[in-house]
Amino acid sequence: MARRPVKSRPATLARHREILDAAVEVFGKRGYASGSLQEIADLVGMTHAGVLHHFGSKHQLLLEVLVHRDQDDVAELEGKHIPDGMGLFRHLVQTALRNAQRAGIVQAYAVLSAEATTEGHPGQPYFRERYDFLRREVANAFRVVCAEHGVEEPETIDVGAAAILAVMDGLQVQWLLSPDDLDLGRASAFAIEAIVRAVVGADVAVLEGEAVGAP
Repeated sequence: MARRPVKSRPATLARHREILDAAVEVFGKRGYASGSLQEIADLVGMTHAGVLHHFGSKHQLLLEVLVHRDQDDVAELEGKHIPDGMGLFRHLVQTALRNAQRAGIVQAYAVLSAEATTEGHPGQPYFRERYDFLRREVANAFRVVCAEHGVEEPETIDVGAAAILAVMDGLQVQWLLSPDDLDLGRASAFAIEAIVRAVVGADVAVLEGEAVGAP
């Protein structure tokens, strides 16, 4: 007879989250290669072996940090999945607004995604699959918006999808370097709306100005 799955106790889940938060801080400041499990363990008052007890390996901890970020982004959405059509572009703007309040995880993502371009990095498959998935989702959203506006699908859909992801990640790096000089939410909304209009070829509004902090 198959064994029933063992439910994690609240205390165990809380400890699990503490380690993830510590890993975000360490990987964000030092990167995956230089950030050690011992540093993470010290932040939560555990031993190196204790961290391994929860995650098994440093590689697995890295993957759970990345997955945790993605799950957190869609936790409050219907079906826990990014929306379609114009709703997707609005979700991207809201994500940028949220990221402006969580510099630690944004920094970790920026550092790890850059590191993952090197051959053999354990996070490379994750980032490759993530970008492939997001480009498809954004491209499909463009197709939905074009259909809604009676616009023939342009050849720039795939380019526009890649451009939106690039501008969001690039703005995050600029913001991390000079947070007082850049409004991440407003800059992201401006860029996303400009790209959507350029691809769709219609006067579409992603968000009202006041939704991104405009006066």
